[in-house]
Amino acid sequence: MRSSLGSGRSALRAALSAVFSASVGVLFLQPLPVRSLTSYANDFVDPAYALSKNFSNTTIEAQATIVQWAQDLASQGPWTVMNKSVTPPSGDKHDYMSWAPYSWPDCSKAGNTTELTPEQIWTTCPYVTKDGQFNPDGRLINDVGAFGDLSDAVLYNALAWALDGNAVYSSNVAKFINTWFIDPATMMNPNLNYAQMARGPNGQVGQHTGVLDLKCMAKLVSGVLILREGKAAEWTSDIDTQLTNWTNSYIGWLTTAKIALEEESATNNHGTFYYNQLAALQILVGDKDGAKQTIEKYFTSQYKNQIAANGDQPLESARTRPFHYRAYNLAAMITNAKLGQYVGYDAWNLTTSKGTTIKSALDYAITQPAGNEAASELWPNVVAVGAVYGDEGGKYAQWMLKNAGTTYPEDAQFLWNQPFSDSGLVKATVGNNSKSGSTSSNGTDSSVGTVPDNGAAAALGSWTAFAAAGVAALSLFLS
Repeated sequence: MRSSLGSGRSALRAALSAVFSASVGVLFLQPLPVRSLTSYANDFVDPAYALSKNFSNTTIEAQATIVQWAQDLASQGPWTVMNKSVTPPSGDKHDYMSWAPYSWPDCSKAGNTTELTPEQIWTTCPYVTKDGQFNPDGRLINDVGAFGDLSDAVLYNALAWALDGNAVYSSNVAKFINTWFIDPATMMNPNLNYAQMARGPNGQVGQHTGVLDLKCMAKLVSGVLILREGKAAEWTSDIDTQLTNWTNSYIGWLTTAKIALEEESATNNHGTFYYNQLAALQILVGDKDGAKQTIEKYFTSQYKNQIAANGDQPLESARTRPFHYRAYNLAAMITNAKLGQYVGYDAWNLTTSKGTTIKSALDYAITQPAGNEAASELWPNVVAVGAVYGDEGGKYAQWMLKNAGTTYPEDAQFLWNQPFSDSGLVKATVGNNSKSGSTSSNGTDSSVGTVPDNGAAAALGSWTAFAAAGVAALSLFLS
């Protein structure tokens, strides 16, 4: 995307032949960037923004990434709780199940004299918690991974449909939702009774921390809302009704079950993500007033004590992986604020008991070294905060350029966390819509124009008319 046609008629002829694919329908000068999938901790995309297609030209690479991720994920689905090899204590595989990730067996006191099988270890050895240390056998049951993939697949296929209008993407979403939530043969029962199960002789029950396993409901709901509000033909009234029925049942569990209420009262990221999940689901079933109350409850309770005067998040910094947990809870706070904005509750400038805001938490986090943790976890938070609060002096864009590198505008979330400067990295020319760069009052790059509404095909937004005109003009030149 950042190279020229070269010189001479032979180079132009070669460029003319470099058409991406039939579904893209746009003249492409070199292959799309290949960007590995990033599963963000959480996010919420306003469906009206996605459906408006009023995107900056600087998001052209993010659009390409979204389509690539949609296609990659779709090739892996559908997903179902029925695929696990271990049956929950209920005897029903339709029950969601996972094991506590930081829980490790201590068989020294089990009284065994022979080597134990894995199944014997799971039920007879006492388990101890080692914070931040993943027990690799926790993924022998991977309902949590399957749901994470499902939520990403729904979000990116819905976004790809909004960009492109191709029914393949909306059909994917309908199929994935039907398999996980609706089809009697494969559906998940609407409870988390066996999520992050404690193992050992006194275990075999779910824990409140397991509610976190479905934290990405906000991403999934974003995708559903895009199809619903965009009136995708493949998102039928029957699918919508049955998903709403399932969700109402699950909301009943989420607001009454003992372990769910324990999670609601958690003061750290677990509580923050709980409110993400509940508010998103309330939006899904049309209860915007309930969602608004849920978000207000978070910002007048847990949030008040989560950010210190210096911007640190003490409950997250106390963990064994502080960089990760700061970024993690920050992502959940940002998602709660986005959900609040969608239902008419402005939380962006609400202050904690120490007078700090979400921006304060981000400003502190970017000063801390990642060490051996994944610095990329913080990147979407930086872009999101810069988009909402502005980027005076361009410090957030400079931080991204230094820490995320020159490819950061290719990241999928760059599409919906706007306006944010691309640092002049995206060299896109889209007919007469391109403009020279200018700087807005908040310091962000406002050079932009909008993607035409004639459909955004697989990578750059299906500018068929523009591509056809370009081909015709070049053909005349070459004749």
